[in-house]
Amino acid sequence: MNVNLHIESLILDGVGVDPKQRDSLQAAVEQELAQLLTSGGLANSLTGGAAIPRVAGPSIQLGGVNSPGDLGSQIAHSVYRGIGK
Repeated sequence: MNVNLHIESLILDGVGVDPKQRDSLQAAVEQELAQLLTSGGLANSLTGGAAIPRVAGPSIQLGGVNSPGDLGSQIAHSVYRGIGK
């Protein structure tokens, strides 16, 4: 199965991300989401192809200091719950 994923924008309401960390955060989200989709698959309703204007996933809980890798992983898991099996 081939999965083409394009995230036009990622809105993090109330989360301050240092501009220097945006690339690391983006890479972490992409890497973790790709791994989740590869291992867990895509929801059956999306396997025929779909453009989804918005994915609503569960909220994530932020602690004191979140590294871009940790935050990216949490975001990917939340998104995956909206599109995965």
